Amino acid sequence: MDRTFMLIGVVAAFIGVGFGAFGAHGLRGRTSPEMLAVFETGVRYQMYHALAILITALALSRFDAPLIRWAGWLFTAGIVIFSGSLYALVLTGTSSLGAITPFGGIAFLAGWACLAIAAVL
Repeated sequence: MDRTFMLIGVVAAFIGVGFGAFGAHGLRGRTSPEMLAVFETGVRYQMYHALAILITALALSRFDAPLIRWAGWLFTAGIVIFSGSLYALVLTGTSSLGAITPFGGIAFLAGWACLAIAAVL
C-alpha cells in the first residue's frame, strides 16, 4: 500500500468528519440554509474522494502505474480546490471564490479518468 496516499486519504477523511460536525453544529443558525448546503456539498465530496484516495493507495500496492499515482494527486488537488473553495466561500462570504470551484471538479474528473484508463491498460 502506498503510505503517502494512505496518509492523505486518512487525513482528508478525518478533516471531513470534523468539518461535517462543524457544519452540522457550528454553522446551523449562523448561516443561511443555502450556504449550509454548500458547506455540506464540500464535506460530501471531500469524503467521497478521501475514500477514492484510499482506493488509490490500495491499487498502487498491486499496480504501480503512473496513471494511478496521477489519480491520487488529482483527487488530492480536487479536495483542496473544490471542497476548500466551498468552505472558504461559506466561512468568508466571498462569492468570487466560487469561480475556482469548477477547477476542483475538473481535477476530480481527471482523477477518475486516470483510474479508468489505468484499468484498461
